[in-house]
Amino acid sequence: MPDTDNTQERTLYEIIGGESRLRELVDRFYDIMQLEADFAGIHAMHPVPNDSSREKLFMFLSGWMGGPNLFIEKYGHPMLRARHLPFAIGTSERDQWLRAMAMALEDLGYDYDLRLRLMTAFFQTADWMRNRPH
Repeated sequence: MPDTDNTQERTLYEIIGGESRLRELVDRFYDIMQLEADFAGIHAMHPVPNDSSREKLFMFLSGWMGGPNLFIEKYGHPMLRARHLPFAIGTSERDQWLRAMAMALEDLGYDYDLRLRLMTAFFQTADWMRNRPH
């Protein structure tokens, strides 16, 4: 009997709610980073205003989650690690980024299982960005 459950075929982009929900997530993430003193370290790494950073993260996550490859279409291969090498990123910066994203996901009401799935994937990418031990 064929599997009629198509949830395995849906992309993260579709599961989170597509473009509008992804944009909400990115905006909430940057708002948290900008407003909460706990995230001053990573906030300082971004230009002010951070509109271009918001747009680039939105475009990257769109493709990363299986939606339109907006970042690649505009800028080419993301080369994430190379693009982040000018910034000192250690465990503190990684953890700040992850905490801000976890707060954004929770604030926007994503269910626990989806938050866990996203945070597991985000951790792998964020940990790979580290370019200093601490």
